[in-house]
Amino acid sequence: MYAERASSGLPGAVLWTHTPSASETGRVLPDGCMDLLWHAGRLLVAGPDTRAYGTDGAPGPWAGIRLPPGTAPALLGVPAHELRDRRVALADLWPPERARRLAAHVEAATDPARGLERAAMALASETGPPDPLLRRVALALAAGRPVSATADELGLGARQLHRRSLAAFGYGPKTLARVLRLQRALALARAGTPLADTALRAGYADQAHLSREVRALTGVTMGRLLAR
Repeated sequence: MYAERASSGLPGAVLWTHTPSASETGRVLPDGCMDLLWHAGRLLVAGPDTRAYGTDGAPGPWAGIRLPPGTAPALLGVPAHELRDRRVALADLWPPERARRLAAHVEAATDPARGLERAAMALASETGPPDPLLRRVALALAAGRPVSATADELGLGARQLHRRSLAAFGYGPKTLARVLRLQRALALARAGTPLADTALRAGYADQAHLSREVRALTGVTMGRLLAR
């Protein structure tokens, strides 16, 4: 069983819970986000993905808070590119005792996802908001704006934008744009939009381009994704 709901305390964040079956395997698609995860009394951080991440159905309930692009590095004190395509125990990023205290608070919560939300809100109050300029970058790319136009509109040089994007998003703006374009396409296709129209509306040259990008980023075809 998988369920998710919007966070009431952190704009753009999503709380989720999942209890996989013993034999279940899954595929987490790249979305530009980072997650703080709780499982079996431990806290882990899911870094930004450049490709689909396979899950092995580790038994027991999972809970998470999915943080929108550019948000998690400020909360955790770790540049996003250091966690790219990785799942890392929080105790390996923080002093172990600090990580254990936070894990104990989450485990004591009636709803671990809400416990993660409260923890993230506390961290946000200590660290302050993420860089507003990088938030504007993420919003522009999510809306389909070209990288070069986004940089010009924000007064950033290409190298400066790339360097700041690595720290905030885990990869450069062109990769983030590809990932966010994939998410636009998936939303359209899941809503029943024909794939040829999905390709054009999401910003691909044609349906063949969409198919190549879906396979490159997810490892499977759009048909398989929609069937799941």
